[in-house]
Amino acid sequence: MTIVVFIVVLLAAMMLGIPIAYSLLLSGVALMLYMDMFDAQILAQNLIEGANSFPLLAVPFFMLAGEIMNVGGLSKRIVNLALSLLGHVRGGLGYVAILAACLMAALSGSAVADTAALGALLLPMMVAAGHDRATSGGLIASAGIIAPIIPPSIAFVVFGVATDVSIGKLFMAGIFPGLFMAVAIAITWYLLVNREAKKQPDRPLPKKATGAERMKALKESTWALFLPIIVLVGLKMGIFTPTEAAVVAAVYALFVSMVIYREMTWHQLYEVFVGSAKTTATVMFLVAAAMVSAYLITVADVPGQVLEFLGPLMDSPTLLLLAIMLICILVGTAMDLTPTILILAPVLVPVVKQAGIDPVYFGVLFVMNGVIGLITPPVGTVLNVMAGVGGMSVGAVSKGVIPFMIAQFIVLFLLVFFPSLVLVPLSWFY
Repeated sequence: MTIVVFIVVLLAAMMLGIPIAYSLLLSGVALMLYMDMFDAQILAQNLIEGANSFPLLAVPFFMLAGEIMNVGGLSKRIVNLALSLLGHVRGGLGYVAILAACLMAALSGSAVADTAALGALLLPMMVAAGHDRATSGGLIASAGIIAPIIPPSIAFVVFGVATDVSIGKLFMAGIFPGLFMAVAIAITWYLLVNREAKKQPDRPLPKKATGAERMKALKESTWALFLPIIVLVGLKMGIFTPTEAAVVAAVYALFVSMVIYREMTWHQLYEVFVGSAKTTATVMFLVAAAMVSAYLITVADVPGQVLEFLGPLMDSPTLLLLAIMLICILVGTAMDLTPTILILAPVLVPVVKQAGIDPVYFGVLFVMNGVIGLITPPVGTVLNVMAGVGGMSVGAVSKGVIPFMIAQFIVLFLLVFFPSLVLVPLSWFY
């Protein structure tokens, strides 16, 4: 009954248009009243402790690094490098978007920031090259959601804090699944481009960059490319924690933007700090509110009730994962990534541990499912960002994203059936 009370109050509050953070607080209060243990002091303590976490400091610094990267010229140089390498092939701008998304994912970890930057830079070029606007927007949106999978990842930080799973291991385990997603998008784009070519056989191919132009693009982007290397090597060698890596990323991006590239002004820096602070405040309040619900979920033994409900599947980890993934797909159509992690992960991780499933492996699948939800109609956040940047309706972007979304779901379910694709590469790092 406690599950019903929690879900009904949460959904009712969200349907009334109440922000998710306040909806979580209301559902927490409802649970306290139902269990006859309402205490404002407990509510306040858990709200404060929810945000009082050292690992969570990684969130604002990775957000800041992403904002600086976009304003300070790092994103632009990454895109120019990808253009010089792949811009001349048929459908090359689409492959440029995919390659640039992977490189930028290793810089920011934010799907929204990467999608906005790629959309502003590449969508006009793709449309001018004769590609369908909706399909191009769908490609860029699908490539943008790779960011929370390839480290550093804000989503993995939130998952690790919410479930007490190693953030460092989550980072390393996400590398190959993120690349698999990129390959799936590239194959889908290849098929779509070939279909376009049959309709427009006389479309000229873009001019191939010269060796000198490629070397120039590589030289200009070298400082940007060093950032993910510094972060990953530092984490692997134990030089710094994920939180400290976020600080290093933000300081490095700031140094490159203001001293090396000199594209960021002091006024822009102020705007970046203010924008990052506002976004961080929203996320951290959401995390704090979710921790209240997480505490009460634990007290009410909701994981135990879920375990009892999923009992028939406990002897088959693959079937259990399939059932959880299908549930998460439904949730992802109506809820953003961070609330999904904060609400479901603390409930589901004890269940998968009981079934003998590696929590790091489950964390990768769970976050992958959540990020695909960012491009799943009708509430997909990245869909809305792409529609705003590209001057399209959300319906048009939703139509364009469908082939790429199907490809990414195929990758997700392949990883469900073949866990070694995640666990074996993870063993190379740990």
